[in-house]
Amino acid sequence: MIERLSVYGSNNIGVFFSASDKYVLTPSNIPVKIMKIVEEVLGVKTVQINLCNSVLLGVLTVGNSNGILVPYYTPQEEIEYLRRELKELGVNIEPFPSKITALGNIILTNDYASIVSPDLNREEIKCIRDVLGVEVEKCTIAGYKVVGSVGVASNKGCIVHPMTTEEELKNISEILKVKVDVGTVNAGFPIVGVGIVANSKGILVGSSSTGPEIAQIERVLGGMI
Repeated sequence: MIERLSVYGSNNIGVFFSASDKYVLTPSNIPVKIMKIVEEVLGVKTVQINLCNSVLLGVLTVGNSNGILVPYYTPQEEIEYLRRELKELGVNIEPFPSKITALGNIILTNDYASIVSPDLNREEIKCIRDVLGVEVEKCTIAGYKVVGSVGVASNKGCIVHPMTTEEELKNISEILKVKVDVGTVNAGFPIVGVGIVANSKGILVGSSSTGPEIAQIERVLGGMI
């Protein structure tokens, strides 16, 4: 299932949500109408929270079915809230040991592996491996280090920036263990992570996305390539 969506009047829905095959994190003040769409399309438990006084959950956090990484300055009560909400699902929540806070921009993950910015150090990579429970590889996408901004991955596929090279596509596919292809969102925007929220059950795209874009996004993230 794939649906168009806007949040707070913005088509950049990817900055507001963080999704996996077990949960989706959503801002606490999302309208009921939008929450119903998110729940119906993604088909997983929703957890509402404003993390660090911010609604930008897709930027501040990154996670898969095994765990979630949050910024180092996240209040302990917010971490404990997430742990309580996701305890039955066996999801680990830990702060990231770095002054880097836009974790969703520098890490691209599914349940098979994680691709990260080449700038991350050994301690940071170990934390990602331990919390998300997957192997971690440094990589660029279309030459960009912000791999979580220029790519969206699920356990079925991965869509990336349209300028991604054939060599990068092959490398990403081998790491994440899914088919990979290029695409855009929101009428030609190449930073796909900003406009897409997806898991294996469904896909949400920014409301200005065109028919051909939606068809390509569904084909790639739905594992039909």
